[in-house]
Amino acid sequence: MIILFILGILLGAVAVFFALENVAVVTVTLFSRSITSPLSIIVLLAILSGVLIALLLFLPESLNNYFRYKKLIKENHRLEEELRKQKELTVFAKNTHPTHDEILHIEDGASEPHS
Repeated sequence: MIILFILGILLGAVAVFFALENVAVVTVTLFSRSITSPLSIIVLLAILSGVLIALLLFLPESLNNYFRYKKLIKENHRLEEELRKQKELTVFAKNTHPTHDEILHIEDGASEPHS
């Protein structure tokens, strides 16, 4: 965590140094529109637009992975409960033959069969 903090400080220092060194005013034309600004601002805007485009490209996949993760968590809980029931039925069946009511009681989620 401290490494990321130090890296952030270093990147910030480089960005400030870059902005101070590139104060020349340039004109950029895009779609018949001209923007006149210091070179450092133009470059930083170009970098920010690239980051924004990258985030928008990765957003659908990230959302899909999030919803798939939630679905797998639900499936895991369901399978754990099913395994618990099967283990309980197996242990119970080794000792005695269960009645139909006892099987239903176990399948309904009881932790121990009633006597």
